[in-house]
Amino acid sequence: MSVKTNTDLKPIIDKKEWAAKYMIDRITYIIKNFQKRDPGSEGEKQACEFMAEELRSDCGCEEVTVESFEEHPGSFYGWLYLTLTFVLAAIVLLFFFPLATIVLVAVGLLLMVLQFGLYKKAVDRLFPTRTGHNVTAIKKCTGTVERRIIFNGHPDAAWEWPVNYRFGGVAFEAHAIFSVVGALYYMGLAIAQIVSNGLGGAAVSSVIGKMGLCGLIVVPFLLLLYNMADKRIVVDGANDNLSGCYMGIAILKAMRDEGIELEHTEIGVVLTGSEEAGLRGSMAWCEAHKNDFKDVPTFIYSFDTIHDPKYLMVNYRDLNATVKADKDVSDLFMEAAAELGIPCSKGMVPPMGGATDSAAFAQGGFRATGVTGLNHKLEDYYHTRRDTYDNMNEEGLSNCYAASVKVLEMFDGGAKQ
Repeated sequence: MSVKTNTDLKPIIDKKEWAAKYMIDRITYIIKNFQKRDPGSEGEKQACEFMAEELRSDCGCEEVTVESFEEHPGSFYGWLYLTLTFVLAAIVLLFFFPLATIVLVAVGLLLMVLQFGLYKKAVDRLFPTRTGHNVTAIKKCTGTVERRIIFNGHPDAAWEWPVNYRFGGVAFEAHAIFSVVGALYYMGLAIAQIVSNGLGGAAVSSVIGKMGLCGLIVVPFLLLLYNMADKRIVVDGANDNLSGCYMGIAILKAMRDEGIELEHTEIGVVLTGSEEAGLRGSMAWCEAHKNDFKDVPTFIYSFDTIHDPKYLMVNYRDLNATVKADKDVSDLFMEAAAELGIPCSKGMVPPMGGATDSAAFAQGGFRATGVTGLNHKLEDYYHTRRDTYDNMNEEGLSNCYAASVKVLEMFDGGAKQ
């Protein structure tokens, strides 16, 4: 085994086609042989244990642990039942008690902002408890640790979004936005009704009543949102996000096969479960390791849905654009991709776009960024049964892999610390 300082990792970069095939092969095995991997499920645990063993036996990681955490995954979409019920009741009460309409819509939208917009645990404890799992694997360097890089992915898979599956992303986003606008519309009518009552405007009140009846067109869209995520169907999650999990595993496997170890750079692979339940695994990992990995400069790269090479992107803002990623960590990936001539854009996870685990790491005080390979205007495979091992993109995987190895090479050489 050769020890390299400030390593030229070109031999590892040159294995990018092999790496893509290796990733698809292992992802196919997990999907075919283990149970479905919804957050906090037995399948998620099985996948974690399987990849932990690969990291130990095939990648040479000296420290590998599978850690459990308590969570309430039903809450991530469960808030919808509360919010939608409040809004539907508010529509009825407009005609009898408009103040209640204002209160119910306000409370319902507040739950939406907290639980879905910011991923807070506003209503978690109202839903059943499950046990999620994380994996932490460390490949030690041969000398004194001077820096550390961690590659991250999430092993769980999403519940299907029926509207996206049947009608596409435009329809999915439109029906959600229309429902929110409808709720605000009725809040506005309620405010107008109260003002009108105070001024004794019977004619105005009559107009508001007619507008309220016309607004009932929003009710079917609200009812459709009750089934925003169909928990009877758990998708395979090949792209989202076994692709992210295997990015770091493939790098370590290639390095071991080539007999390369680093002298002063420690490499970690962290797999955080239940991302699809609101980053609950990465939040738990940050809490469990809040006093760890602070001894030397440590960069974390969260990979999520590495698919289309046209959309390889470093997300400088995350969690519906509310959380800022680390600029140095982000810039390093952009520079590495540019060095190899790999197209990579600078962007963000937009409002209503959700989040990557990078957001939880950033909020937990770690230096992190999120790398994605999908169109943020939803594709038909995103959170649907089309996210299968035979719908993966070798070029997208190989490009991201090569850029990630180049990041490691540059980081090992002292860049951006």
